[in-house]
Amino acid sequence: MITNQVVLLLMLSILWPSTALPFTPGNIGNLFGMPESDGRILQRSKRGWMWNQFFLLEEYGGNDHQYVGKLHSNMDKGEGNVKYVLTGDGAGSLFLIDDKSGDIHATKRLDREEKAMYTLVAKVLDRNTNAELEPDTEFNIKIHDINDNEPKFAKEIYFASVPEMSEVGTSVATVTANDADDQTYGNSAKLVYSILQGQPYFSVDSENGTIKTALPGMDREVKENYQVVIQAKDMAGQMGGLSGTTTVSITLSDVNDSPPRFANHSFRVTAVESTEIGGAIGRIKADDPDVGRNAEMEYSIVGGHDIFNIITDQTTQEGVIIIKNALDYESKRDYEFRVEVRNTYLDARFIHGLQFKDYATVKITIEDVDEPPVFTRNPYIIEVHEDTAAGSFVGVVSARDPDADNKPVKYSIDRHTDLERLFNIDSVNGTITTLKALDREMSKWHNISVVATEINNPRQTTRVPVFIKVLDVNDNAPEFAMSYDTFVCENVKAGQLIQTISAVDTDEPLVGHKFVFSINPSNPNFTIVDREDNTANILTRRGGFSRREMSLYFLPVVISDNDYPIQSSTSTLIVRVCACDSRGNMQTCNPEVLPFSDGLTTGALVAILLCVIILLMIVVLFAALRRQRKKEPLIISKEDVRDNVVSYNDEGGGEEDTQAFDIGTLRNPEVMDANKLRRDIIPEMLFPFRRTSPIKDNTDVRDFINGRLQENDSDPTAPPYDSLATYAYEGSGSLAESLSSLESAATEGDHDYDYLSNWGPQFKKLAEMYIGKSPDRET
Repeated sequence: MITNQVVLLLMLSILWPSTALPFTPGNIGNLFGMPESDGRILQRSKRGWMWNQFFLLEEYGGNDHQYVGKLHSNMDKGEGNVKYVLTGDGAGSLFLIDDKSGDIHATKRLDREEKAMYTLVAKVLDRNTNAELEPDTEFNIKIHDINDNEPKFAKEIYFASVPEMSEVGTSVATVTANDADDQTYGNSAKLVYSILQGQPYFSVDSENGTIKTALPGMDREVKENYQVVIQAKDMAGQMGGLSGTTTVSITLSDVNDSPPRFANHSFRVTAVESTEIGGAIGRIKADDPDVGRNAEMEYSIVGGHDIFNIITDQTTQEGVIIIKNALDYESKRDYEFRVEVRNTYLDARFIHGLQFKDYATVKITIEDVDEPPVFTRNPYIIEVHEDTAAGSFVGVVSARDPDADNKPVKYSIDRHTDLERLFNIDSVNGTITTLKALDREMSKWHNISVVATEINNPRQTTRVPVFIKVLDVNDNAPEFAMSYDTFVCENVKAGQLIQTISAVDTDEPLVGHKFVFSINPSNPNFTIVDREDNTANILTRRGGFSRREMSLYFLPVVISDNDYPIQSSTSTLIVRVCACDSRGNMQTCNPEVLPFSDGLTTGALVAILLCVIILLMIVVLFAALRRQRKKEPLIISKEDVRDNVVSYNDEGGGEEDTQAFDIGTLRNPEVMDANKLRRDIIPEMLFPFRRTSPIKDNTDVRDFINGRLQENDSDPTAPPYDSLATYAYEGSGSLAESLSSLESAATEGDHDYDYLSNWGPQFKKLAEMYIGKSPDRET
């Protein structure tokens, strides 16, 4: 029995090499449910399985379920009392087990790339009691891989670059593919790389997909772009393997392997002599097949030049010839120099044996132009005294034609710079003279522009500024520096200082001003003391001044300067006599009323008073107009005539009492809005009343009046007292006829108004007025 078990274990080990159980006598019994033995019978183990891991091929294409393996416990004696149960990944759906025999089958095609291993749990139960005969045991079903996935690159096209002229074997790029098959099982995922397109320029490493250069001396200027197709094939490249491809776009990057060269080694340039300094007169260019930084060039003049210079246009890589100093056709007309061009950046790998520079000759011819006149100086500064008479000489300006013909020139003054026409110039010789006398105190400088024009070509003109300085002459007398407000106190003593004066002079002497002050020495009231610093003190000669005797003193002061010719003037100092306090502070200087402390003058007060009077007149006029304004009549129609009955506490005078009626307060009931309610409070009745009709034949009049009465009671605009309205309709066959007091005077005969007393409190006052007049009542 043990021998057969060992043979079976060896067979399992061969079929499933991953079985983890070692081949020891102690484990054999454990595998098959037998007790461990070292020559003796030991205690039975709780469990013993004869498997550890199952293997299953993916993508099974058979019609039946694929057989996985068999579970068997040493508790199973073949009597059918043991029940096998399977749980875990895919149990019951992907994997089914025969609960009697323990056979496991796969129900679907399995893809290793989706899931490579399934972990399940096996249970052994008693079929009758469902009691566990063995502890749960976990086992794996591993899916064996087949070559069903081709290699795939991450991109359909790759971009790479390599410097031109690179050595053979220079690495360009590495492209790798991925195979979803098992990397550890067989050759399904073992890839081999090859190049399908791109020989003989490039090669690829078959193991790692590294692309390298395969041809020396690849020149970007000959061919710049290459398309390389790389293939990756699994199964180690054997027949039947799957493959995938990708494209690599390789660009040769530029290196500075080409020097600049002039296509033409001689250039001829023409320039006009009027070209400004710094202006460009021509361009030259060398060719460099490189690009970018490797094609940048620098131009220079061999040995330098005094008149010309050459700079590099960084955008176009051209040499620009510019003027460094002014050209003169009359001095020199032809120039020749040599220009060098070289690369700015050099590559040390290619500088040996090649000259990365080139030379060219440049010849420049100067063309003559008609130039404007040229002044001998710019600007001119001329001085002239202010006392110079009109027509006097001021100065001379001179200009010439720089051209070889030396055409004559005429002169003129731009009158926009001499609006006062103070100067004139001789058009032939450029002599400037005065047209008017000059005054330095009015203007110290005169800036004019002189224009020189070629006679044969008036378009050729040149301007030059002429600054004329007017020199000072002592022709102005000194005068007071300011207006002085001087006063002297009535209680002043002799020798008291009352004012310090100074002077100014618009002249400007070379050694400075020196003023001399003096007054009439016989002046009995004041004296003057020169302080020798262009100021003087005014002192009192006596005391006891009085405003009543004289309120103002006029003191002539003579001021002289020290320049030649000496100028002097007399200025008058006005001295007021004022009342002062004991400290000499001025209080009042004349008997007139001083201005208000708040600064309002008499004229301002008069203006304010006039404004107040005008405002009062406007208010009075406005009040008078309001009193004369007519009120809007309340009676809308001539036919709307109503009497106002006013309640009195005493007996009225009847119809003769005309003060009781105010027809203007009545309103036409036909224009009232019957939907509005009265806003006044209707007084409550003290006593209930019962209205009765005095005459049955007058029902139409009663109804008419009651309707109108109700409309007036509900009218919000009706007056808050009883009123009697007269209506055009009095009713047919009315015994009372018209009730209007306006028509009562025209009615002949007496009327009986006794029925009015039965009409209620509203007609009480009316009944008292009319019933009192009844002949029967009077009797």
